[in-house]
Amino acid sequence: MAFLLVAIVLVLVLGGAFWVTSTLIGLVLTLVMAALVGMAADAIVPGKLPYGVLGAALAGIVGGFLGSLLLGNFGPGLFGVRIIPAFVGAVVIAAAAELVTHSRSRRALR
Repeated sequence: MAFLLVAIVLVLVLGGAFWVTSTLIGLVLTLVMAALVGMAADAIVPGKLPYGVLGAALAGIVGGFLGSLLLGNFGPGLFGVRIIPAFVGAVVIAAAAELVTHSRSRRALR
């Protein structure tokens, strides 16, 4: 009886550890994919996104939500990121960031 209880507890603990590990790996892979989409959008739009790779990842994440609102969920997905809508949304975010930073730098020169 004690062996069965220990076996059940061991299975639950190892299952929980596997779930946390796979969830964290999935989160990291999603962030990497979002950063790649954001960096591709940054390469298309003239100018640079602020904060480098972190800004590109943020543009990819927010662009994924915006692109899903604008275009819906279609196209290939990788690690939870729909590539085409995320790219279109990230381009919109990068263009908006360029407009804001460009107009802010123009005001600073006056």
